[in-house]
Amino acid sequence: MAQVYLIFTTNLFPWLTIIVVLPIFAGSLIFLFPHRGNKVIRWYTICICLIDLLLTTYAFCYHFQLDDPLIQLTENYKWINFFDFYWRFGIDGLSIGPILLTGFITTLATLAAQPVTRESRLFHFLMLAMYSGQIGSFSSQDILLFFIMWELELIPVYLLLSMWGGKKRLYSATKFILYTAGSSVFLLMGVLGIGLYGSNEPTLNFETSANQSYPVVLEILFYIGFLIAFAVKLPIIPLHTWLPDTHGEAHYSTCMLLAGILLKMGAYGLVRINMELLPHAHSIFSPWLMILGAIQIIYAASTSLGQRNLKKRIAYSSVSHMGFIIIGIGSISDTGLNGAILQIISHGFIGAALFFLAGTSYDRIRLLYLDEMGGMAIQMPKIFTVFSILSMASLALPGMSGFVAELIVFFGIITSPKSFLMTKILITFVTAIGMILTPIYSLSMLRQMFYGYKLFNTPNFSFFDSGPRELFISISILVPVIGIGIYPDFIFSLSVDKVEAILSNYR
Repeated sequence: MAQVYLIFTTNLFPWLTIIVVLPIFAGSLIFLFPHRGNKVIRWYTICICLIDLLLTTYAFCYHFQLDDPLIQLTENYKWINFFDFYWRFGIDGLSIGPILLTGFITTLATLAAQPVTRESRLFHFLMLAMYSGQIGSFSSQDILLFFIMWELELIPVYLLLSMWGGKKRLYSATKFILYTAGSSVFLLMGVLGIGLYGSNEPTLNFETSANQSYPVVLEILFYIGFLIAFAVKLPIIPLHTWLPDTHGEAHYSTCMLLAGILLKMGAYGLVRINMELLPHAHSIFSPWLMILGAIQIIYAASTSLGQRNLKKRIAYSSVSHMGFIIIGIGSISDTGLNGAILQIISHGFIGAALFFLAGTSYDRIRLLYLDEMGGMAIQMPKIFTVFSILSMASLALPGMSGFVAELIVFFGIITSPKSFLMTKILITFVTAIGMILTPIYSLSMLRQMFYGYKLFNTPNFSFFDSGPRELFISISILVPVIGIGIYPDFIFSLSVDKVEAILSNYR
């Protein structure tokens, strides 16, 4: 008994393997349930998500040292003898935030998926399979395992889109899979290139690859391959066109996972692989990344203003906010990279919340086009209040997490060692214009939805307001958004040592 207790309280216990395997294993048991037990299936799925989130939180609270930039909770099991392939997991300050975000958003998205009655066993299994793939991507320390987890997460999204989407669901699901599977080819080429370079047996370990040096041309080729793969996922313009279609058609619990976690995997990959493993190429490309990020902020914000479809407008606002992450990663400065990591977490909450509220509004009025809405505020004051607060968070109101993240990215631009002063001033100026455009599309969206009298003229006009379940989900996301806005040091305490370690390669 004492031995069991010791293993459970030390780092020898395979925490990460359990956290990654539990959702997909427990999800596969859903098919043993009776076909009609819809409520049982839903609560079973929510319980699995909660158990996984609590396990993750326990492991991080008691077995993770914040001031240690090295990989912790490592697990290393030989998987395939034939070519030295390991089941290798570990976390550091960079991956701990996205993993907790994944657990939190997935639990809430499962709770949000109440209206799903068709094929509910398959739906909840796919939610759990996606959960496993996302946590696996954030915690794998083997570059081939990272690729496998990255791929594991595509099929559930495709099925969730094509089976529970809107009218054009097959078109948007096909577009999604073509873009992401196409980009995965570049990812696989990069993974194999790095793994097979310079030695007889493959080196797939992140730590050994980080100390490897490559000829400049080869490193640039690897960098471009990985950049294309992550640019589709993040998305970076001009590879973003799958995103508005996908968000416009997906069920809103799928949208929460797409906006909250899927896009962040691209940003995580850029930092974990492009910045850590390929520092010379990143130094060459970083000024261009900053320029691209600034263009993206303005382009997506002005495109968002022209969208009539509510979900597409929020989708373009997501693309615009991703521009700040690209600028932070391109700045190669302490403040910039910390700001980018904070924006990853902050936008994960805000994006998921906005899509959830757009979905709950759609459930009530069955309208998605903004010019057909109007006057919802009087009938649904609770939804109006929460939607307004979260729109303010999205437009970076001081006291909310978005403001802190974007402000710190601005400091990152100014302190960037790689750019000339003129470039910095230009990028800051362009980004500031983007921040002026954000309130324009956010506030005009609120005005078109909630003010005016349009809906009063329709026959049988009576809608019920937000119920306790929806209020609980909204408030659960709102608390961390305000919490991070008031005390961002909590997120920085996770990432600051890791950021120092990554940037030491550039000094």
